[in-house]
Amino acid sequence: MSVVTKKISMEDLLSNNELKVLEIGDVLEGVIVLAKKNEVMIDLGSNGFGIISKKEIGAIRNIPVGEKITVSVVDPDMDNGQVLLSTRKATKDKGWDEIQRLFESQEIINITPYDANRGGLLVELEGIRGFLPVSQLSAVHYPRVSGADKEEILQKLNRLTKEVLKVRILDINRKDNKLIFSEREAVKEDMQNKFTDLKVGNEVDGVVTGVIDFGAFVNVDGIEGLIHISEISWERVDDPKNYLKVGDKIRAKIIAIDKDRLSLSLKQMVKDPWMEEIKAYKKGALVKGKVTRITPFGAFVQLSPSVEALVHVSEMSDDESIDPEKIFQLNEIKEFKVIDVDEDNRKIALSLKDAVIKKQNSKSKK
Repeated sequence: MSVVTKKISMEDLLSNNELKVLEIGDVLEGVIVLAKKNEVMIDLGSNGFGIISKKEIGAIRNIPVGEKITVSVVDPDMDNGQVLLSTRKATKDKGWDEIQRLFESQEIINITPYDANRGGLLVELEGIRGFLPVSQLSAVHYPRVSGADKEEILQKLNRLTKEVLKVRILDINRKDNKLIFSEREAVKEDMQNKFTDLKVGNEVDGVVTGVIDFGAFVNVDGIEGLIHISEISWERVDDPKNYLKVGDKIRAKIIAIDKDRLSLSLKQMVKDPWMEEIKAYKKGALVKGKVTRITPFGAFVQLSPSVEALVHVSEMSDDESIDPEKIFQLNEIKEFKVIDVDEDNRKIALSLKDAVIKKQNSKSKK
C-alpha cells in the first residue's frame, strides 16, 4: 500500500482542537483521499490517516474522493502507524444516539416491519434492528385466531410487513443490542380520549376482527371490543362462526367498559323474543321439545328458537338412581309436561314422567 505523508506545522498542532490520542470507539469525521478496489484511505486531519476495514469497502465504494465521511476507530495504532476505521460502527453508534433520544422523549415514530415470526414483527430503525412483540400490537392489528393456530398467527403478522405503523420505543439496551417497540403505547393516549366519550348503553359501529369459540372480537374505532357468545343472539349459540365472520360490519350495544376493552352485545340491539314466545307455554300443558344438552342433574330442551327449558333428573322417573343419558339422546324430540313458568328469571321447568302419566290418563278417559 502506498503511504501518504502530510506536513503539519506547529501552528496547526497548537490551533487544532481535534488533536487528541485516539481510542477504540471514537467517532470522527474525515475526508476520502484514496478509493481503490481493495483500499480506501481517510484523511483524519491532525489525527493523521486511517484505512477502512476491507470487509466494509464494498459499502462505500461509490462515495467519491473528497467527500466527508463519518467513521469510528477500530484500532488506533496499527503496525504501519495508521488507524483502522469502520463506517458501520460509526453509523450504528449514531443510530443508537438517535434511538436513545427518541426513547427519552417518548416520541411517536413511524416504522415499517421488514419481516415477521410467530412472536411478532422485525423492525429496523436508524440502522438498528428491533422487535415489536405481538402483545404490543394495537387492537386493530392484533392477530385474533381460534385456539392457538401459530400458522394463522404468522400469516396475519406477515400481512403487516411493509405497512407503516405508529409506535413508541418501549425498551432499549445498547450493550445487549436490545430494541423493543410498542404500538399499544403509541395509541394509548388517543384510546383514553376515545374512552371518555363512551358510556354503557351507547350503540357503536365496529368491524369483526376475529371469531373464536367463546365469541367475537370487534374493532370499534381502534378500541377492542368483545361480544361474548352469550351476547350474540337470543337464540342458543353453539358456534359463533355461524353468526359472524371476520370483516363483518356490525352495530352493537356497550354493556360494560373494562380498562381498555369494551364488552358488547348484539342481541340487546333487538327485542327479546323470549318474552313473546313464552306466552305459548302454560303450566300443566303438554309440549314437544328437542333435547340439546344432557347433564348428570338433568337435560335441557329447546321448545322454540328462543325458549329453552330444563327437565330435572327428579322429573324423569320415579327411580332416583336413573341416568339421564340412558333416557335421552341428543337432538331427539320428546313430549313433556310444563310444571312451572318463571318469567322473571326466564325459566321453564318440565317433567317427563308427568307427561307420561297425563297421556295415560287422557287415553283412559277416552
